[in-house]
Amino acid sequence: MGNPCLLSLRLERVWYGMKRLWRNYSLSITLAGLFFVSWIGQLVTQWFTWANDQQEHNQPLEVGDFLWQFWTSTLENWQSEFLQLLTFVVLTTFLIHRNSHESRDSDDEMQKSLDRIEKRLKALEGEGGKAKAGSSR
Repeated sequence: MGNPCLLSLRLERVWYGMKRLWRNYSLSITLAGLFFVSWIGQLVTQWFTWANDQQEHNQPLEVGDFLWQFWTSTLENWQSEFLQLLTFVVLTTFLIHRNSHESRDSDDEMQKSLDRIEKRLKALEGEGGKAKAGSSR
């Protein structure tokens, strides 16, 4: 074996790297984990449903047939989800729902507020410059 101190240093570096990875990518890791857990859940429940159907019809349980059906249903599900998301993104680009974070009206209102604030700041700077000029006379 190697030196215990070197092993400890290596473990510490690995631990630090894992902490850094989690800190930088925790959302992606969590969503990927949820995706795989739900996908495996779909696989298991669909397997039992498919196996029961096969047994009711006195058909053999062939894994290849099941995997084809599973893959087909997965792609149909993804197609539906992506179509829904695409529709949402496209519609929110063109349509307005007042005070919604996704709607462009909040961006327009934010820009108007920023313009008003900028105008006030310029006015205050102008007044401040006049006050300084008046005090130096």
